Amino acid sequence: MSQTAMSETYDFLFKFLVIGNAGTGKSCLLHQFIEKKFKDDSNHTIGVEFGSKIINVGGKYVKLQIWDTAGQERFRSVTRSYYRGAAGALLVYDITSRETYNALTNWLTDARMLASQNIVVILCGNKKDLDADREVTFLEASRFAQENELMFLETSALTGENVEEAFVQCARKILNKIESGAGIQK
Repeated sequence: MSQTAMSETYDFLFKFLVIGNAGTGKSCLLHQFIEKKFKDDSNHTIGVEFGSKIINVGGKYVKLQIWDTAGQERFRSVTRSYYRGAAGALLVYDITSRETYNALTNWLTDARMLASQNIVVILCGNKKDLDADREVTFLEASRFAQENELMFLETSALTGENVEEAFVQCARKILNKIESGAGIQK
């Protein structure tokens, strides 16, 4: 089998969203995950950007279709249409910005209303490399994640820390739901 044909062979296809306020590093997380490098010339996303990658989760090949949504309010009506059919989401805030953390409830409500009640969400406190400028504690975010039944990781799109883990953990939980018969309801 040719390399191209092999790279397009997968057992599952999951639609993922990357959501959160503008400036939290959503596009940089996506770029780090797909390209394994930091995107240092990042501009605000207009509407939606798209990327995909096949990962191995417990011996199964899972293709992630990842929709990176604009975080600015003026694009909200456009980006909402991309929620339909999403199995997973990275809910991103910037650990150095209280404002981005305070907006998480609205983003989570949108995801659960517009995608599915059962969408698997992982909370990502991004910009972990800027720990000295932190405005949101790990404990505080961890508590928010627990109260809302979310997985939680702090990530750094700059260094790559926990970026792959965020996508893989989310995909693994979706796969576990499917295999246990809980499924993902649309």
